Amino acid sequence: MFLTPAQTTLTLSGKLLTLERPVVMGIVNVTPDSFFAGSRIAGETALRTRFDELMSEGAAIADLGAYSSRPGAEEVSPEEERRRLRPALQILRDEYPDLPVSVDTFRSDVARMAVEEYGASMINDISGGGLDPAMYRTMAELQVPYILMHMKGDPKTMQQQASYSDVTLEVIDYFAQRVGQLLELGVHDIILDPGFGFSKTTAQNYELLAQLGSLVEAFTQPLLVGVSRKSMIYRPLGCTPAEALGGTTFLHALALERGAQILRVHDVRAAAEAITLYEQARPYLHKEEHLHYSFTRSH
Repeated sequence: MFLTPAQTTLTLSGKLLTLERPVVMGIVNVTPDSFFAGSRIAGETALRTRFDELMSEGAAIADLGAYSSRPGAEEVSPEEERRRLRPALQILRDEYPDLPVSVDTFRSDVARMAVEEYGASMINDISGGGLDPAMYRTMAELQVPYILMHMKGDPKTMQQQASYSDVTLEVIDYFAQRVGQLLELGVHDIILDPGFGFSKTTAQNYELLAQLGSLVEAFTQPLLVGVSRKSMIYRPLGCTPAEALGGTTFLHALALERGAQILRVHDVRAAAEAITLYEQARPYLHKEEHLHYSFTRSH
């Protein structure tokens, strides 16, 4: 049975975003080392081209990141992270006011800068508050939606920590504890991201994908899925991230069917088309009644 999360709206910079129909978050990486080369954006002209593309192809949110979270990524100083973010944030604020921006950072001071100086609409924290103890209180002060992702360790060590007795139950326990902390502090708009590819093996990623409905049942918060062109796709297919769009689209369809409300993607048009076709099929999925056909054989 398809399960709809209880929370179906987010407030982004004073505007209401409905999640009754799934939405697309388009990735913008101002980094030189993100795992998918096609997502790396350098220079103001390239940024404007990417933002135009996001808007024309149907993205509801831009997700701006300046610190690569690929396995084994090198550390970036807070000063360098802010330096990379500022030009893109300024362009978004001044030229694309109708495109809400999420900033992908685990640092509370970077989050504060993005929201207070540039009007960022959302913070996307891959560490779920685990890499900066000030993040939760900062989010309570900023009062913008917060993406709470599951990860163990940090980008350098996470793949050595992919040990679970039951990955889905442990992710649920992780969210239950942290959602409670955030709600107590007064953070109300929380989005849950299971963290595909973060401290999980390929098999664990697929087990978690198959069990997404359990997360939807367990929480009222909306569910974000980020599988775009990740190794859980390109390794089984024996291809490169650049060749993994078909596999990505297939997994997006599975995620939508299991209750995902936000797809974080490199390829906005393909994801938006998957949502459109899913919405066409949705009224006919999981019906309780079944059609029965009787066939008579004439002799």
